[in-house]
Amino acid sequence: MNLFTKPMRLLTAVVLQQRSDQVVKALLQLGVLDFIHISRLEADQLAKLSSKPSTTNRVVLEDLRGRVEALLKQGHLALPGESTLDVSLLAEPQVDAYRAVLDELTQTLLALKERQKVANQALLGVEEMRRYLAESKWQYLDLRVGSVKEGKSEQLEEKLSPYGAFVEPIDEEFVTVLSLRRDLAQIDPLLDKFGWTEESDPLLQKQAVVLVRTRLETEHQKLIDKRGEIEQSVKRAIAERKEELHAIWSNLRLNELSDQIKSYFSYTRNTTLFSGWVPADQAESVRNAIVEASGGQCVVEWTEATEVPRESVPVAVTSPKVLEPFQNMVNNYATPEYGTVNPTIFVMIAYLSMFGLMFGDVGQGLVLLLVGLFGSRSYRRNPEKKEGLLTRNVTNLLVYLGLSSMLFGALFGSYFGLPLLPPLWFNFEAAVEGHAPATALVRDVYGILGITIRFGIIIIYTGLVLNWVNLFRKKSFVPMLLDKNGVVGGVLFGTGIYMAFGFVGSSYRSFPSDPWIIPTLVICLILLFAKPYVQHFVDLKQGRADKTFGQVAAGSIMEFLVDVLEIFTGYLSNTLSFMRVAGLGIAHASLMGTFKYLQSMVGGVAGVLIFIAGNLLVIVLEGLSAGIQSLRLNYYEFFSRYFTGRGIAYRPVGLKRSSSDNR
Repeated sequence: MNLFTKPMRLLTAVVLQQRSDQVVKALLQLGVLDFIHISRLEADQLAKLSSKPSTTNRVVLEDLRGRVEALLKQGHLALPGESTLDVSLLAEPQVDAYRAVLDELTQTLLALKERQKVANQALLGVEEMRRYLAESKWQYLDLRVGSVKEGKSEQLEEKLSPYGAFVEPIDEEFVTVLSLRRDLAQIDPLLDKFGWTEESDPLLQKQAVVLVRTRLETEHQKLIDKRGEIEQSVKRAIAERKEELHAIWSNLRLNELSDQIKSYFSYTRNTTLFSGWVPADQAESVRNAIVEASGGQCVVEWTEATEVPRESVPVAVTSPKVLEPFQNMVNNYATPEYGTVNPTIFVMIAYLSMFGLMFGDVGQGLVLLLVGLFGSRSYRRNPEKKEGLLTRNVTNLLVYLGLSSMLFGALFGSYFGLPLLPPLWFNFEAAVEGHAPATALVRDVYGILGITIRFGIIIIYTGLVLNWVNLFRKKSFVPMLLDKNGVVGGVLFGTGIYMAFGFVGSSYRSFPSDPWIIPTLVICLILLFAKPYVQHFVDLKQGRADKTFGQVAAGSIMEFLVDVLEIFTGYLSNTLSFMRVAGLGIAHASLMGTFKYLQSMVGGVAGVLIFIAGNLLVIVLEGLSAGIQSLRLNYYEFFSRYFTGRGIAYRPVGLKRSSSDNR
């Protein structure tokens, strides 16, 4: 894992046109080049370049590939992963031939689907009759006993089958007919054509009911078997073409990627030019691949990231697979700026600490851990499984949240809300309820609030230090020293913390009167006011000033007032915002205390059920609240101190996602 974003280098290469296809294959195989359009040449040089119209329509290729994927899913077959692609098999796509194969298979499946539709409709009708018969709802059924004078009973059943009716022989003379009453308008005319004669013998009526029940069960099983056979036929039809479908999918995908790369190429009469960003540790591999693929007939040049504007450099961050849930949190917010700190590890520590403080319980944490482990295992065993409420990322995150909850639960001595073992730190519930012993480290809710405020101060200062590191690496020394999030802002924040704790320590009677406080505040405010002037002087020396001194002076007062307001109110609100950590922790303990009290009141099995239901409710509601609040505090209180989010994500084109492409 890199503490900072990965160093990047900009490649610009020229190869002979006749070797460009081989170069495309080599770059596809590596999959580490984030292509950009050639734009750094002079205007007269750019005028000499041209682009070639693509010989393939990428939209058509994507449409065909989508059809292949839909067929494979219909056959419950795994999709071929991009990691299985072989560049050596890249060939001109035979679009018409591919379409013919897919159309033929689709027609076969449509015929099977039509049979399946008919079977399903028949099955629904049988199930409806079975239900009415089981519930004795004869008002919806029509059961007749009689004889057919014209034609045969088999012919009658054939005519009645579209309406889901059954004709069952009772003896050599009489038959019974079962249908739904709503279909009588169609069934009566058919019975008349066959010369139907009704029979009212009660014994025959009873015998008819028994026969009909047996026939319905038999037909129900037959239709279920028939539906299963059709489903198997669908799977077989697709499985028989599996290798062909995989080959089509692979070539379509290879051509899509190849065409994507070629869209960045520019051409002269005999050469091909292209450019793109590569992680510095992959630069030599890319160069060697281009040289080998072009037979040495190429020119490769490198530009360091320091020579171009920072905001145009794509950002690649590498984090271990185990940190993926926290990397996703960063990615969901924004992309870090190039050359700055990779915040993943800091987000993990802050997030898990916040969650544990709000949801510390060994037993409930164990439930989260088990849900996460079983969910992750299910997704690993079924890669094509459709994601539900608990997505892959959520199940992975639940493992960490469960461990965090268990750790803090042991510190607080809470096991499904019960003090089964002594706490390693302090009894959270006893502090909330006000009966903690006098020797306890934390005896009341004020102590809990104090812990979370101190924790918030640590988080905010961590953000400030990371901001100073980022600004130092960017050589932005003036903001690093004089900005509201710079050293001056940090000193003012520290002074405010000292005064606040002194005020609390005096029982809210007076602020500290140390002689250094006033001079520190005055010096910091002067430096804060001087920041735009110092920055203007530095910009003038470096030849990049975009404002006159008058414009700087006109805006400096307003900027100073906004910065002072932000420091004295923003820092205060950010710090006090961490009291929500204590609030949710107190609510968690209070809820468990309430359910324990209800259990003791009710007692017995009912009391145990109440206690179990209470734990489940707390796990779902409190766990969700703690997760959301932890994320909010990271985004708004932590990120706001150092994370600019102005980066461009590194997106290389290749057969598979590069190890450094963690989007």
